[in-house]
Amino acid sequence: MTASESQATATAPGEADEGYSRGLSPRTIQMIAIGGAIGTGLFYGAGGAIEQAGPALILAYLAAGLAIFVIMRALGELLTYRPVTGSFAEYANEFLGRFAGFATGWTYWAVWVSTCMAEITVAGKYVQYWFDIPQWVTALVVLGIMFVANLVSVRLFGEGEFWFSAIKVTAIIAMMVIGIGVLIFHFGNATNPTVTNLWADGGVFPNGFGQALLVLQIVVFAYVGVELVGVTAGEARDPKNTLRKAINTLPFRIGLFYVGALIVIMSVSSWRNFHAGRSPFVEVFEQIGIPAAAGIINFVLLTAALSSCNSGIYSTGRMLRSLAQREEAPAGLGAMSKRHVPATGIAVSAAVMVIGVAVNYFSPDKAFSYVTSVSTMGIIFVWGVILVCHMIYRARVRAGLLPASDYRLPGAPVTSMVALAFLAVVVVLLFFTEGGRTALVVGVVWAVLVCAGYPLLARKHTAVSTQK
Repeated sequence: MTASESQATATAPGEADEGYSRGLSPRTIQMIAIGGAIGTGLFYGAGGAIEQAGPALILAYLAAGLAIFVIMRALGELLTYRPVTGSFAEYANEFLGRFAGFATGWTYWAVWVSTCMAEITVAGKYVQYWFDIPQWVTALVVLGIMFVANLVSVRLFGEGEFWFSAIKVTAIIAMMVIGIGVLIFHFGNATNPTVTNLWADGGVFPNGFGQALLVLQIVVFAYVGVELVGVTAGEARDPKNTLRKAINTLPFRIGLFYVGALIVIMSVSSWRNFHAGRSPFVEVFEQIGIPAAAGIINFVLLTAALSSCNSGIYSTGRMLRSLAQREEAPAGLGAMSKRHVPATGIAVSAAVMVIGVAVNYFSPDKAFSYVTSVSTMGIIFVWGVILVCHMIYRARVRAGLLPASDYRLPGAPVTSMVALAFLAVVVVLLFFTEGGRTALVVGVVWAVLVCAGYPLLARKHTAVSTQK
C-alpha cells in the first residue's frame, strides 16, 4: 500500500461524523476532560479503597495516573492524526482489523452502560442521605432525566457537563483548602489532624504491599472517563487544538484531584476512620464538625454521579451510531434526530441501563461492586487497544505509510509497552478478589458473545457483496 492510499483510507472513515453538530466549544471540552477525571470512583469508591490499602492508596493512584497519562497521550496522537467520533473503534478497525473494531466498539459501549448503572446506584445512596427513598426509585428518575437531556442537543449535554464539572472542581478545591486550614490551625473536631497520619498509623503500607496492589482495580475504575474526550472529537470545534490542550492538563488534574485530595483527607483523619460504603469526603467534614458542609459535599457527590451518567448516555449513543455506520450494528441505531443527536442509539442504551435499576432493586447493597467490576475489565481492554493501535500507527509512520502527528507520545514505544504491562498486572490481580473474579467471568461471557455476533455480521457483508 502506498502512502497516498494509506492516507485516503485513513481519512475516509471521517465520514462517520456526518450529521453531527460541532456544538462543543473549547471551554466545554476542557471541562468534560476535567469532569472525566473526577467521578464516583474517587468520591465514593475511595472509602473502601482507603480501608483496604491505607495511605498506600495515594501511591496506587499515582502509579495508575502515570499509566493513564501515557494512554491519553497515545490517544491524543491518534486524534491529531485523524479526529473522528467513535475514535477507539475506528482506530481498532484501521490498525487491527474489522473484528477488533467491532469488539472495541461494543466493549466500550458495554463499559459505559455498566458505568452508568454504577452511577445511578450511587445516586440512590446519596439521595438517601436526606430522604428515605429506595435506591431503585432514585436510579430510575436519574436515568430518565439524563436520557431526556441527551435527546435535546449536544450543546445541552455539553453545558450540563460544564456545570457538573465546575461544581466537582469547586468542591474538591474547597475541601482541600478547608483541610489544609485544619492541619495548620487545628480548628474543628478532627482527632489529631497532622500529615504524620500518612505514615505514623501502621506505616504507608499498613495492610501490606499485597493489599496496595489489589486495590489497583478500584483505582482503575476511578479513572474511567478520562478517554471521553476521544468520543467528542466529531462534535468539537477545532478538535486537534482543543483535544491537545485537554490532554496536556491531565497530569495536573491527577496530581490535584486525586493525589492531592487523598493526601489532605488522610492527613486530616487517620485512614482507619474510613470505610467502604461511606464517602471519605463526607466523613472528613463530619469529623471536622461541619455537618452542613457534609450535606453540601453529599450534593456534590450526587452531581458527580449525574455527570458520569450524562457522559455514559452521550458516549454509548455515539458508539452505537459509529458501529451502525460500519454495519456492525443494526442500521436503525445510526439514525440521527432533527437535533443532530443519535436518538435511537441513546434510547437503546438507556433501555439497557434499566438493568441497573433492577440490580438496585434486588441487591442494593452489592449493586455498586457488581457493576464496577464489570466496567473495569472492559475499560482495560479498550485502553489496551488504544496503546496497540498507537504502536502500529507509529510503525507505519516510520515506514512512510502514514503522515506523522506533531503531537507525539514521549518515549514511545517503550512507554506504551510499560503502560500495557501495567494493564496486564491489573488483569492478573483481578483473580485475587471476589469482585475481580466476577469481572473476569463476565469478561469471558462478553468475549463469547462478541465472537458469536461477529460472524453474523461478516456473513451479512458477504451477502451484500454477492448481490452487488
